[in-house]
Amino acid sequence: MTLRLLLILGALSAFGPLAIDLYLPAFPTLARAFGSDVEHVQLSLASYFVGLAVGQLVYGPLIDRFGRRGPLLAGVALFSAASLACAAAPSLDWMIAARFVQAFGGCVGMVASRTVVRDLCDPRTTAKVFSQLVLVMGLAPILAPVIGGFLLQSFGWPSIFLLLAAFSAACWVAVARWLPETYPAHLPRVPLAHALPQYARLLRDAPFMGNALAGGFAMAGMFAYISGSPFVFIELYGVTALHYGWLFGLNAAGFILFAQINARLMRLHGPEFWLLRWVLFYVAAALLLLALALVGTRALWPLLIPLFAAIASLGCVLPNATACALAHQGANAGSASALLGSLQFSIAALVATLLEVLHDGTAVPMAALIALCGVLAAAIARWSHARGQVGD
Repeated sequence: MTLRLLLILGALSAFGPLAIDLYLPAFPTLARAFGSDVEHVQLSLASYFVGLAVGQLVYGPLIDRFGRRGPLLAGVALFSAASLACAAAPSLDWMIAARFVQAFGGCVGMVASRTVVRDLCDPRTTAKVFSQLVLVMGLAPILAPVIGGFLLQSFGWPSIFLLLAAFSAACWVAVARWLPETYPAHLPRVPLAHALPQYARLLRDAPFMGNALAGGFAMAGMFAYISGSPFVFIELYGVTALHYGWLFGLNAAGFILFAQINARLMRLHGPEFWLLRWVLFYVAAALLLLALALVGTRALWPLLIPLFAAIASLGCVLPNATACALAHQGANAGSASALLGSLQFSIAALVATLLEVLHDGTAVPMAALIALCGVLAAAIARWSHARGQVGD
């Protein structure tokens, strides 16, 4: 796979995290601007997760029927328009609705990028390429909160969404000029009428569902951190918006580093072997985080150590779970990629909503949800292995 193609796919994969991470430092500012509170502003994040979940189910069959490029160009254009609508939002309700549309458009980048990799690579190479994509897309969570904090202080919160509109427009041009159609020429196009039966088949596919749910709960743990960290860092421990960006970026750097380690580990064993081991590492770190949160600490740094370990380990868990889930999907790779992503972000939306319900003014709800997601991911991964999945 060429460097240019990796960069394009990485940028498309970054739509989701970039549109989330860039505006996280603005949560308190948005609450003041709309006369609300941070907990209600978090609903704009939950609506974004719902848009990601619903949109991917729509784009999957379209990508299997019409190829990768056409739906991709349409979705990216919709993301750009919705970003401008967010920048002009006169109320929090408007913002919540526009964020749903923004996610509905932008999620096509995640579906298409996973599908293109599946078109071009075998399972072990797929896990390696997904890990390499993390290096490209991982710049988003490292730089986004820092950039978001700078834009917030210098130009106000609407500038954050104007930047997203400009970024997506640049991606549209890159796709139009340099991304080839990768739908396998020897496979028939899947009719749209087959979409629901195909999703029903995938829901009954134990290997696919086991790996998809293991990865989904692991990702939900990450989004429990993403949703809860603005309150814990900024409101509870008094971290400034700019310093929040640096702390968030440090955890993202760990995620990227572990993903590159995972790519090299593919020389020794396949993705399922490493999935089973790294998910246990994640659980151990998450349980330590929960224990410290329950005890209560006057300083933030004791929480940062297990939090870093948990988030970094996901750089190994997520690429392997995705590679295992898509390993045998062939002509239905688009629908499988869509259902995979939809499951992940449906669980993430539920976790984001639970975080608001459980909010008690401490770090415990965030830590508890991270730990719960880890335990569920590990249990499902072990169940999947027992059923017999992708080999080494």
